[in-house]
Amino acid sequence: MLTLATIGYEGATVQGFLAALEEARIEMLVDVRAVAMSRRPGFAKSRLAANLDEAGIEYLHLRGLGTPADGRAAARAGRHEKMREIFREHMTTPVAQADLETLVSIVKGGKRVALMCFEADPRHCHRSLVVEALAAHVTTEVRHLFPVEDDPD
Repeated sequence: MLTLATIGYEGATVQGFLAALEEARIEMLVDVRAVAMSRRPGFAKSRLAANLDEAGIEYLHLRGLGTPADGRAAARAGRHEKMREIFREHMTTPVAQADLETLVSIVKGGKRVALMCFEADPRHCHRSLVVEALAAHVTTEVRHLFPVEDDPD
């Protein structure tokens, strides 16, 4: 069976984030943020891709699998069911379906993939809904990864 991982970078350091990916032997990180920007140092698209490259991990941004603005607003307001409703509707769009097909091909190819978004808790993040949509096309075992906490020394 193929394995798929998910990870959020909320509260993480780049070092702890990369350590979790390396420990899980991830070969490709698929960024499923609609907007691949971040105020957290090292997690904006260009810097993240460079950090991953240094660790020997490929980076791919599938913007079409990101949550639309109204869904992000609902999530920030703690309205997770509304976010899920908005995202499921978004998944019917051509851009979302095209990026889902890209993801299906990558996962079927046997690469060790992790889906990434911001939220630490996968239950409150749309990446769990991406996994749900993927499951209609390919059977995977899902592992939710959590960034390694940095040693305070």
